[in-house]
Amino acid sequence: MILYLRLFKESFAFALNALRNNRLRTFLSLLGVTIGIFSIIAVLAAVDSLDQSIKSQLSGLDKNTIYLTKYSFGPTEVPRWQRDNYPQTENDDYEFVKRNIPDIKSSAYIIFGNSETIKYQNNSISNVDVTPASYGIYEIEDLKIGEGRFYTESESSTGAPVIVIGSELAKNLFENEQPIGKQVRIYGRKVTVIGVLKKVGSSFFDSPDEKAYLPSNFVRQFTNGGSDGIPGAITIKPEAGVDIDAFEQVLKQKFRVYRGLKADEPDNFFVNKLSGMTDAIDNIIGVMNLVGWVISGFSLLVGGFGIANIMFVSVKERTNLIGIQKSLGAKNRFILFQFLFEAIILAVIGGLIGLAFVWLVSLIASQFVDDFEFILSFKNMFLGFSLSTLIGLISGVLPAISASKLDPVEAIRTGM
Repeated sequence: MILYLRLFKESFAFALNALRNNRLRTFLSLLGVTIGIFSIIAVLAAVDSLDQSIKSQLSGLDKNTIYLTKYSFGPTEVPRWQRDNYPQTENDDYEFVKRNIPDIKSSAYIIFGNSETIKYQNNSISNVDVTPASYGIYEIEDLKIGEGRFYTESESSTGAPVIVIGSELAKNLFENEQPIGKQVRIYGRKVTVIGVLKKVGSSFFDSPDEKAYLPSNFVRQFTNGGSDGIPGAITIKPEAGVDIDAFEQVLKQKFRVYRGLKADEPDNFFVNKLSGMTDAIDNIIGVMNLVGWVISGFSLLVGGFGIANIMFVSVKERTNLIGIQKSLGAKNRFILFQFLFEAIILAVIGGLIGLAFVWLVSLIASQFVDDFEFILSFKNMFLGFSLSTLIGLISGVLPAISASKLDPVEAIRTGM
C-alpha cells in the first residue's frame, strides 16, 4: 500500500513537472478534456435545472386533472392525418360533459387562441397570451387574485365583456393607474378589467403575470370558438378520492356515445392527463441529453488523443530514467502504474478545470436569469470527475504498456 502511495506521489510530481516544463503542449493536450467535460456537465446541469423547474411548476397542478381535446399531450400511435381529421372540441361538448359525467369537482371549457394585442388609451401591449375560458378555470388552475375579483359563473355563461389580467400586464398597461374598472380593447372590442392576478414570477410555461383571462362565451360570440378551426379543450378536475382510471373509462364511454361512435370505431378524441405531459417533457429532456453527449463526446475524443500524445512524448523523454529505474529493480507493473497514474492525473486536472468553468457559468447564470436556478449537482460533478479518470485511464494504457516493456539496457543506451 505504501509503495502505491509513493508511486502515486511520484506520478503526481511528474504530471506537475510536465505542466511546468511544457506548458503550451500540456495546455493544448488538456484543452480537449476541459472543453469536453465543460460541455457535457454544462448541458447536463442546464437540462437538470430546466427539468426541475418544469416539474416544480407542474407540481402546482393536480395530477388527476384531465384534458379532453383532439390533441394528445404525449406520444401516440394514431397517425397525424387521422388526428387532423378529429372534430374540434366545442362548447356543446363541454356542456354535455358537465351535465352527464358524475364525480366532477370543477370543469372548464378553454379556447386556445393566438397571442392578442391589448390597448388602453395610448398604451398597447402586443403578443399577450389570452386564455378564453369558462369560470371553472379559476379553480382548476388555482388562480390567486391580487386585486378585484375573478368573473362569476353567471358572467362566464352570458359571455360578459370582462377580463382578468396578470400583475405584470397590469403594470405595463396602466403604469401608475388603478386598473380595476378600466376599459381595455381586445379583439377590437371593449372589455372591463375586473381583477388582477397575484404576482407569481417567471415560468417555463406562460407566466400568469403576463396572461389575461376572459369568458370563453364572450369570445365565442365573434369567433364561434371551437367550430371554426380554433382549438378548444375541456379541462376536468375529478372529486377527491375518485378512482381516476374508472373515471376516465366512464368519461370515454359516455363521450363516445355522445359523439355517435360505433363499437368498432376508434376514439376521435384524446383524454390526456398531466402524466402524459410529463412523459413528453421527459422525452424532450432525453433527446437534449443525448445531443449534449454526442457533441461533447467529440471534444472528449480529441482530449483523449491529446493525453495519449503527451504521454508518448513523456515516455520518449524519460526513456533513460525508465532504464535506470528498471536496472535498480523496478518491476514492469511499477513503470506501468507510474505512467498510467500520470495520464489519469493530467486528465483529471483538465476535467477539474472544466468543472470550475461550469461552476463559474452557473454563478453568472444565476445572477442574470431571474427565477431560474442553475443546478450543479454532486451527481454531475462526480460524473465529470469519473469521466476525466476514465479518459486518462484509456489514453494512458498504450503509452504505459510501451514504457513498461522497454529493455533497461536499450533504454539507458537510447537515452545517453
